[in-house]
Amino acid sequence: MSTEPAIRCDDTERTYPQVHERAALIAGGLTALGVGGGDNVALLLRNCVEFLELTIGIGLAGASPVPANWHWRGEELAYLLADSGSKVVFAHSDFVSAVAKAAADGVQVIEVVESAAGRADTALPELETWLAEQQPVTSSAWPPKFGVIYTSGTTGRPKGVVRDEVDIDDVLQMAAGLLTRLGLGSGERTLVPAPMYHTAPNVVATTAAALGLDMTIMPGFDPEQLLALVERHRIQQIQMVPTMFIRLLRLPAEIRAKYDLSSLTKIVHSAAPCPVSIKRQMIDWLGPIVEEYYGGTETGPVVWCDAAQWLAHPGTVGAPVDDAQIRIVGADGTEVPPGEVGAVYVRPPSWWPGFTYLGDDAKRRGMELAGFVTVGDVGRVDTDGYLYLTDRASDMVISGGVNIYPAEIEAALSGLPGVRDSAVFGVPDEEFGESLAAHIELEPDASLTEDEVRDYVRRTLAGYKAPRVVVFTDELPREETGKLFKRTLRAPYWADAGRSI
Repeated sequence: MSTEPAIRCDDTERTYPQVHERAALIAGGLTALGVGGGDNVALLLRNCVEFLELTIGIGLAGASPVPANWHWRGEELAYLLADSGSKVVFAHSDFVSAVAKAAADGVQVIEVVESAAGRADTALPELETWLAEQQPVTSSAWPPKFGVIYTSGTTGRPKGVVRDEVDIDDVLQMAAGLLTRLGLGSGERTLVPAPMYHTAPNVVATTAAALGLDMTIMPGFDPEQLLALVERHRIQQIQMVPTMFIRLLRLPAEIRAKYDLSSLTKIVHSAAPCPVSIKRQMIDWLGPIVEEYYGGTETGPVVWCDAAQWLAHPGTVGAPVDDAQIRIVGADGTEVPPGEVGAVYVRPPSWWPGFTYLGDDAKRRGMELAGFVTVGDVGRVDTDGYLYLTDRASDMVISGGVNIYPAEIEAALSGLPGVRDSAVFGVPDEEFGESLAAHIELEPDASLTEDEVRDYVRRTLAGYKAPRVVVFTDELPREETGKLFKRTLRAPYWADAGRSI
């Protein structure tokens, strides 16, 4: 293990002086290309050390980084590049052809080579050669910049979240609000296992880089490799998502016991609902170091709970952070009492900056109610003020006038032996308006029938929550954060009924 803090990913490791030297050259190169304050620069990159060097360099140049989901192609990618107005795109070699097709004339594409496979397009500038030609910019005349993060687009077009301008005092307030909870502090060692184009891993990685912390980045998540990296680098803090918990818990007991994880002091998770049984198993395994929060790309962390709070309120995602507030709002727009389900509206803590959507301030205004905003979730609060998420508003199914929340059924199915993953959603029904469909991904070599699935749900939940349609599939369309693209699954059913969703 290196004695000097460094950033490493796969076979690449650089100290912070090396990272900042390269970031200064990146800033110089961007300035020479005419990039400056108010501009955007897109990153179509897998997790790598260069991702953070480019993020720092883009900020030095006065611009904002726009991390793009590298799975996107064609129209999706063209939309992001046009919507963000990115002047420059840095892309890994195997993505440059997609970028070239999607980018408008005049957009500069710079290739980032990451493997022995070599260049994809020798007509394009290549990062290392390009850097060798630049003059460094070592200080910035611009105020601190946040990246423009695009929401996942699980229910429609992704939206670019633009945060309000801040000064250094605002940044310090944010840091004070986040660092202790995230478990990031001087001398800490962190591991980044999730894609940095998503908000939470991006915030953790960029914050850790700003603090000069020792950081290990995983190019892709592998459960046993994560355990090995914790042992090798004596990792203390990890930001994770529930899908990763599930994959870790599926490792054989002898594999999990093989690695020394005693250095871990905090695991923080968010992004998707975590089944109660999975969370309890993680706490039983690793101890009271598992913490959780809820918020959105737009709002930052709004509620938080440590392991003791969660054990006292199983299933909660937490209670308000600092001066943050929650309101549960009914269909008539008024606040409902504790225990009742409604739309979740939040007021973020005062240290979190305001936001709008790039080019669509009307959409931003449309999600606000009396100073509170919603990101589309449904839930309830208990009498102690702890928030419980029920589902996404867009996922709620109304069958025969009854509200059904698919997340509850998905959580139940996670306890059925043989089920690796599931997605439950509404499909057209002539009699009831909607009924339930369950698409299920099975464990290797597992065998279940449709009736076994329905019988299990009926034994576990109310009978009307059993799915009418059961489909077994090889793989569900899920983000690395665990978010399901249910729109993709629903669309064929509603198209057959002559309706769009």
